[in-house]
Amino acid sequence: MSHHLSGPNLRSPRDDARLDLTDLFAFTVPGDRTVLIMNVHPVAPSEGAAFHPDAVYRVNIDTDGDDRADTAFSFVFSPPDGGRQQATVHRADGDRARDHRAGGEQLLAGAPVTRGGEDPVVTATGSYRFFAGLRSDPFFADLDGIVQQFQWTGVDWGADKNVLGIVLELPSADLGAGGPIGVWARVSLLQDGEPVSVDRGAHPSLTAYFNAEEVKDAYNAGEPADDRAGYLAPWTAVLQHTGGYDAQAAEQALSTVLPDILRYDRTEPAAYPNGRSLTDDVTSARLAMVSGGKITSDHIGPHTDFLPGFPYLGTPH
Repeated sequence: MSHHLSGPNLRSPRDDARLDLTDLFAFTVPGDRTVLIMNVHPVAPSEGAAFHPDAVYRVNIDTDGDDRADTAFSFVFSPPDGGRQQATVHRADGDRARDHRAGGEQLLAGAPVTRGGEDPVVTATGSYRFFAGLRSDPFFADLDGIVQQFQWTGVDWGADKNVLGIVLELPSADLGAGGPIGVWARVSLLQDGEPVSVDRGAHPSLTAYFNAEEVKDAYNAGEPADDRAGYLAPWTAVLQHTGGYDAQAAEQALSTVLPDILRYDRTEPAAYPNGRSLTDDVTSARLAMVSGGKITSDHIGPHTDFLPGFPYLGTPH
């Protein structure tokens, strides 16, 4: 899947779907604004889905190309009370952005989380817009066909699935003067007051194809700045096996996804791997990569339920 079930043995990290990052999106909208979307909780139930109250959900931004966070937006949630939750959003910059705790400037507090069956509740503060709640899963793929060794079924696995979405929209200038940015998401779980990273990622469908089960926890705990040193050799071996690459061609192919940071030049339209829009066919892109171009598509198109405006994600099923 795109990034669903990213713990060992195709399970959620810590066997807790609330901690499972599913997808990350970064695109611009009119008005010179940047949209960041982080989805979690695969196959979220239509009623009762909740964010983990002891988790720190985070979107990290690298603005100077050194593969380290220069700005980080952290999202934390209250314990569910009668099915209701509230969100608090922090922004951290500089060295504080590299601390996995929720810290820095508090942008907003008490933002309502939208439940299933409700219209999206949007919270605005200054030039920021924020949403969190149940939405339809934008991920599309013929997963059964992939499992059946590429005998396509024509069935979109994600067509009727939901996730919990976190959406932040802000002026593009707040993330630098229009230059490229790098984006990745992380989920940390507070244990004895300390954040322990249990999931992270940016590019779709990496850990499922490239990481052996015994290294997935370590990968989820790691930092993108260490990715090339830790994963270039084993991932090269994967591409040599699955796609017939030689070592040089494999290293070139992996240069897009190692480190696992989604690069986005906002002077160009978002189209994966330059950012990621909700309609980008990332499953076909990854299939083409791992197969060495032998498989170019799973023949499943994007969903059509996206909203034309904020929070962009479709109404939940």
